[in-house]
Amino acid sequence: MKRLIISMIALAILVLNWEGTQACTNFLLSKSSTADGSTMITYAADSHTRYGQLRYSPAADHQPGEMLNLYDYGSLKFRLAIPQPAHTYNVVGFINEHQLAIGETTWGGRAELEHGNNIGIDYGNLIYVTLMRAKNCREAIQVMDELTRTYGYCDGGESFSLCDPNEVWIFEIINRGEEKGALWVARRVPEGYVSGHANQARITQFPQEVGKFKKTRGKGLHQTISSAHMDYINEPEVECVYSADVVSFARNKGWFNGKDTDFSYADTYNPITFSGARACDARVYAFFNRVNSNMKQYEAYAMGDINAERLPLWIKPDHKISLHEVMNLMRDHYEGTPMDMTQDVGAGPFHLPYRWRPMGFEVDGKKYIHERAISTQQTGFSFVAQCRNWLPNKVGGILWFGVDDTYTTCYCPMFCSLTQIPECFREGNGSMSQYSETAAFWLFNRVANFCYLRYDVMVKDVQKVQLALETNFIEKTAIVDKGAELLKSDKELTKLVNDFSRDQATEMMTKWRELDHLLLMKYIDGNIKQEENGRILTTETGVVKYPAQPAYPEWFYRAIVNDHGSVIEAR
Repeated sequence: MKRLIISMIALAILVLNWEGTQACTNFLLSKSSTADGSTMITYAADSHTRYGQLRYSPAADHQPGEMLNLYDYGSLKFRLAIPQPAHTYNVVGFINEHQLAIGETTWGGRAELEHGNNIGIDYGNLIYVTLMRAKNCREAIQVMDELTRTYGYCDGGESFSLCDPNEVWIFEIINRGEEKGALWVARRVPEGYVSGHANQARITQFPQEVGKFKKTRGKGLHQTISSAHMDYINEPEVECVYSADVVSFARNKGWFNGKDTDFSYADTYNPITFSGARACDARVYAFFNRVNSNMKQYEAYAMGDINAERLPLWIKPDHKISLHEVMNLMRDHYEGTPMDMTQDVGAGPFHLPYRWRPMGFEVDGKKYIHERAISTQQTGFSFVAQCRNWLPNKVGGILWFGVDDTYTTCYCPMFCSLTQIPECFREGNGSMSQYSETAAFWLFNRVANFCYLRYDVMVKDVQKVQLALETNFIEKTAIVDKGAELLKSDKELTKLVNDFSRDQATEMMTKWRELDHLLLMKYIDGNIKQEENGRILTTETGVVKYPAQPAYPEWFYRAIVNDHGSVIEAR
């Protein structure tokens, strides 16, 4: 009995760890790594309770003493009120009018710090408040530091992706337990390189160039941050910054006892585990593996061998990566790797690359897991943020926004200067407990969930519409870019982007409704009707042509016979 109890506890811990890694995926691309020279970050907000909508906050001037009420991003409970600055910026989802974009993934971290003292700002509000107050990545780091020092940070470990028209940074943060404030480090992604994070801290050792800044600025790098005078951060040679006692805090807790230069942020505050590698860093591996042909050496680590060679923080891709490729990089089930979710028996006869929860399970006393891929069914929304330094801010920043599973979503262009959110993405148009006919979230879920019935063939119909729409959107934005050069006033530019984003969202919804109807007609009752260009084919007299009824694969028939053959054998 004691052995059984211990086994059950061990399984519970495995399942809890695995289920706790469901959150999000981010990729980061420096401007020299992309085909057009734009910077990009991606974000998939994966949650079984997160609704797909586009939050909006207009630019505003504020009076002295005006306060901003902050409600917890998860529970929506009131957390605290903070003073407003004199002016806040226009924010569309996760990008603002200055082309600053922010994404995140959660990793929790050390149990001693995970819940903190419940005082201060949470990670969701840290993003939104920063977008309201900062113009670029370096200002964002300053704002995040100031907010967490002033009000405290009440969440567990987070990795943030920061992107502006010129730079991309990865910023990792955890609270200080019972103490106010946060422990963090931020690194700029080098030009020509790409990075990623997926619910596992990624920054290990980092440059600690205190001596250099003592000579050039009269004060040390970490001392500067401690006193909140971060003017040096605007110097181009500064590519790594960190909180004052990020090393000494760990040393005092007994979590680190080596040289400062050997200190690893990730190994100290979020030590790697099997699930951290297999369910989290493996998604970054999948991204790296698709843009660089020399990633085989990291496959063992991605599959959970934490003693194997660890995945680097960033890599240089084999080629310049286009916008549309970035969208498709967000669509992955480990195809072409040993973890390919379309190939094992769990995918069923129609190669469904999804597994319902729980992800960890036990058979005959042995523990097993299902994969956690980039594309997953419970995504609330995702985006590709594209920032372009050769264009005015109003048209330079685009949030390519989609809802539900990344594999079957459509990324629709939402400009950073929008003042009117399209109806299908509007906050308050439906919810996880309220269906709306005009909400993109529910329409895309209808299509995706129907596809799960006969995935391998039905998803091809989805991809056909998806490709046509996204290709068309990308081509049209190039026309908007040129048209913006002819407009002189901010009012004209604002109207242009509002009308354009609304029209594209309307077209997307129209095409997706047509797709929804086609899939129902074409695949009803397990049949596959003949179809051409979205029209079900009929005979000359109007009778529907007889549908195809493709057989199950042989291996599936054999499985049925092995399980039930004596009962169903024909005599």
